Amino acid sequence: MPGVTSLRATPLRLLLAAVVLVGGAGTAAAVLQQRDDAPPAVAAPQPDPVPSRAPLLPAAADAPVPSAAGLDAVVAAALADPALGGQVAAAVVDVRTGEVLLDRRGATPVTPASTAKIATAVAALHALDPLARPVTRVLAGAAPGEVVLVGAGDATLARTAGDPAGYPERATLDALAAAARAALGAAPLTRVLVDDTAWSGPATGPGWTPGYVTGGDVAPVSALAVDAGRPPVGRAPRAADTALRAGQLLAERLGAPAAPVARGTAPPGAAELARVTGPTVAQQVEVLLTRSDNDVGESLARQVAVARGQAPTFAGAEAAVGQALAEVVPGGGFALRDGSGLSRESRLQPVALARLLAEVAGDPGQYAPVLAGLPVAGFDGTLAERYDDPLTAPAAGVVRGKTGTLNGVSALAGLLRTADGRLLAFDLTADAVPLGANRAAEGALDRLATALASCGCR
Repeated sequence: MPGVTSLRATPLRLLLAAVVLVGGAGTAAAVLQQRDDAPPAVAAPQPDPVPSRAPLLPAAADAPVPSAAGLDAVVAAALADPALGGQVAAAVVDVRTGEVLLDRRGATPVTPASTAKIATAVAALHALDPLARPVTRVLAGAAPGEVVLVGAGDATLARTAGDPAGYPERATLDALAAAARAALGAAPLTRVLVDDTAWSGPATGPGWTPGYVTGGDVAPVSALAVDAGRPPVGRAPRAADTALRAGQLLAERLGAPAAPVARGTAPPGAAELARVTGPTVAQQVEVLLTRSDNDVGESLARQVAVARGQAPTFAGAEAAVGQALAEVVPGGGFALRDGSGLSRESRLQPVALARLLAEVAGDPGQYAPVLAGLPVAGFDGTLAERYDDPLTAPAAGVVRGKTGTLNGVSALAGLLRTADGRLLAFDLTADAVPLGANRAAEGALDRLATALASCGCR
């Protein structure tokens, strides 16, 4: 909104210390990451300004609390909207008190779709150093002219600079190759080995369909990928083996496109020829939520697994993320099979997610990147093209939330201020939407959120 300072225009190391609200890496991780304040071999990315976003400030201490009966009366008609498929789970929690004000099937485990990314984001900020950055390296191989490309899970590593979104600046293969070429000198490249052993296990998640990869929704999960395995033009299909593809791209940039590329590791004590550092964990959280980036979600979940001593697999990530969430909001309610929300086997209780959001809003120092990353209704991210009709326009700039969409599932979870100035956390999930009717369900959820934001409900 005009005249409002953007949360994202503020450097994240200041943002993490700011008190704003929204309308311990493990040994293995330390090998793969460096802190933002460590001197990198290649200039570390810095935040770029983006258009202003509307902050939601803390509710006034005397802002009246909506009554459960008042809320129920106001949303009853919206909850009954046929576009929601007749099966809606809804939970609303008062941020200041933690009181559950609305509970409609709130304890029922539902398929969350991408609202699960909120849980992944919170777990990442709880378990990881927010200033740590993934490091992609080129090491000298055992044979003359051989190099080893070592990945550490940077899901934002790009071929070249020029992301139209502008924030955060990404590490690039171009920069990595230039530094490696300078280190090699006149020696010709003979072979590229790729090392993606930082992560293990299946490359696709439980409950995923083959169409997710071929359709460009997500890449096979790997510790090494460039442009998340996307083709030079378009978003699909993703590369079947992102690590080997990254090695081929590096060989091209080192002037030897015909050089053989294979999996392998560097010998002990191998010299480091070049490195680039990706965005901080805090910045990755913002990207995860604003752009609903599935690849970043899977990367952050793996990073949590490594930090918590779990295997860097889907199963290890599920255990580690669940453990971290239980430390933030005791009582459970989360059974997430992946970090992105693509899995149809994932379940969460809407009341648990609403409580998690209330906890986030109550601790804006640690969880500021979650608050900054949640899209603002009618302004940016996955909510940019919504809240633009007369029935929902009053909530534009007031609701800040994460969307979730799978066939048969439409969800919206986030934070909003009521007409009386009370800050509420909410999760609204319709998990029986008729096939092909997600767009209509989204409109119904937006009207439901608008009803919550527009009422005093005392």
